[in-house]
Amino acid sequence: MARAAAVTPPTRLPAAGDRSGAVLARLQLMVTRKLDGLLQGDYAGLLPGPGSEAGESREYRPGDDVRRMDWPVTARTTMPHVRRTVADRELETWLAVDLSASLDFGTGRWLKRDVVVAAVAALAHLTVRGGNRIGAVVGTGAAGGGPGTLLRLPARAGRKEAQGLLRAVAGTEVRPGRSDLGALVDLLNRPPRRRGVAVVISDFLSPPQQWGRPLRKLRVRHDVLAVEVVDPRELELPDVGVLPVVDPESGELHEVQTADPGLRRRYAEAAAAQRGAIAAELRAAGAAHLRLRTDRDWLLDMVRFVAAQRHARTRGTTR
Repeated sequence: MARAAAVTPPTRLPAAGDRSGAVLARLQLMVTRKLDGLLQGDYAGLLPGPGSEAGESREYRPGDDVRRMDWPVTARTTMPHVRRTVADRELETWLAVDLSASLDFGTGRWLKRDVVVAAVAALAHLTVRGGNRIGAVVGTGAAGGGPGTLLRLPARAGRKEAQGLLRAVAGTEVRPGRSDLGALVDLLNRPPRRRGVAVVISDFLSPPQQWGRPLRKLRVRHDVLAVEVVDPRELELPDVGVLPVVDPESGELHEVQTADPGLRRRYAEAAAAQRGAIAAELRAAGAAHLRLRTDRDWLLDMVRFVAAQRHARTRGTTR
């Protein structure tokens, strides 16, 4: 499905070259105030994670990870039990950040790229406030069928290091074309790392068969979160007459007659099928799924997600 870009740009963060200093500082301050204000209490990251230190056992509940089955207690009581584990305090979180050309699009309050940068800021804050390390791999477009550009930022602990990672991501130049999301995710599988958290941030517009298998491979060793960034015009078209649209990856310009109700219906149906296929592939990979929209309060959506994960943890499952 074409990624349509309206000619009127939305309110957004400054361009890549200007995303530094005071702009990013204000973004980080907003993230810190809201997350710390709404997520008070003991430390808990974006995904609680099963940890590695053994804890007490309890009865199995639907949705529990079968890899945590406590077989001795199960055999003794004849009731299935799972072993609780104490969450690690020194974990490594890795981000796979997709900055394909389709991310330079938005018709809401933000461009999709801005939401990506903001999500990185929130993830970095949630990670380093517990003393954990955070690193990233960043992919940009692959114009002309080339391999694209892949940037690796080593995992480090500390607030200053997290700020440096955010500046590097925000300052990455978006190149024409689409990055290979499968290859980007696969960078998190090499070299093998001890169990941690892996977060993939993208609009996931690449074919699911390209990135599904690397994501499933990643889930074998790590807790995986998929952050899907969506613009409302990718879900439905407004009735605004003839609308000039451009594919940000190919540069092709088209004029679409949005007054045609049949066209708007087919577009919405195709968009729903596309998003359904993405959600199904993420479920099959066992990844937690967070959708952020350019026309919504993305920070509030993240807070709700973290609160839901925390609530699920008290019930014995992180899904």
